[in-house]
Amino acid sequence: MQMPPALAPALPAGEAGQHYYLPSRTLAPAPPAAAPAPGWQRQQRRAYGWGLYPALIVLALITLAPLLTLVVVSLTPLSLTDPAGTFHFRDPLGNYRQLLNDPRFLHSLWVQLQLSSVGVTLQLLTGLGIALLLHGRSPVLGAVRSLFLIPMVLPPIVVALIWKILYTPDISPLHQALEALGWPLRSLIANPDTALWAVVAADTWQWFPFTMLMVLAALQMIPDDPLEAARMDGANRWQLFRFIVFPHIRAVLLVCALFRLIDSFKAFPLLYVLTNGGPGTVTEVTNFYGFIQAFNFSFWGYGSAIALVMLAGVFALSALVGRLGRDGGDDAR
Repeated sequence: MQMPPALAPALPAGEAGQHYYLPSRTLAPAPPAAAPAPGWQRQQRRAYGWGLYPALIVLALITLAPLLTLVVVSLTPLSLTDPAGTFHFRDPLGNYRQLLNDPRFLHSLWVQLQLSSVGVTLQLLTGLGIALLLHGRSPVLGAVRSLFLIPMVLPPIVVALIWKILYTPDISPLHQALEALGWPLRSLIANPDTALWAVVAADTWQWFPFTMLMVLAALQMIPDDPLEAARMDGANRWQLFRFIVFPHIRAVLLVCALFRLIDSFKAFPLLYVLTNGGPGTVTEVTNFYGFIQAFNFSFWGYGSAIALVMLAGVFALSALVGRLGRDGGDDAR
């Protein structure tokens, strides 16, 4: 292929058939891309801000505004029976002092502590145990896992009605079967000794699938190499779980405990349908007592103070559980 005359270099004359090699030309590196102008960066940040501000405003309206209203109302003795005369700030801490001397409120804290601690513990243990049993690759196990998720996706009021039927001796299949076997059983939700634990059982049945699902996902992320190596070294099932499986799922169990601990303070539908806080005040937890004060007796100021104390308790317990989980993880490492 001949080069154009304007581009062909002058070659020295040589013998016929002699070949000449042209040195290859090295391409100069491309200049670096110019940095975006400061004005363009400001416009980009402004565009991001305009896209984010509406969501932040909506979030503030639906969270901060009610919270501030709750705080303001809790500092007043507001009652719907006399709104104009009771909305004042002459004694801002009066509701909180009254809470410290209210035996019914203190009793509701103890009931709430029992419900939350026992219920969350049972949900974690049940969900963990069933997740370990159902961990595997099988179509049958997949179908069984799907069935176990049904209680979690049911509306809370439906769950409460199901357990209301089970706990009512006249219409309960469980009570009728036990009576046919010669083991008659009293209503568990009408007995002061068993009412709270009956609610705990219903709450555990509804929410243990949450822990099960989270633990199953964590189990599938555990690598096979450490397990195979431990088996070759003669480790039994308990040692595999203690030294390999549990350290991998510890963080997931902590997250489950935090979520369920927070939700346990909102177990209102079960209590409202199953026991209505009874018998007496046996199952009257803190949020139910606040509901009674605000909506049955119209003491909105006092009810708001109860709600704020409960909110502070949730934050404190969540922080404590998170701290214990982090300390335990550091010790394990």
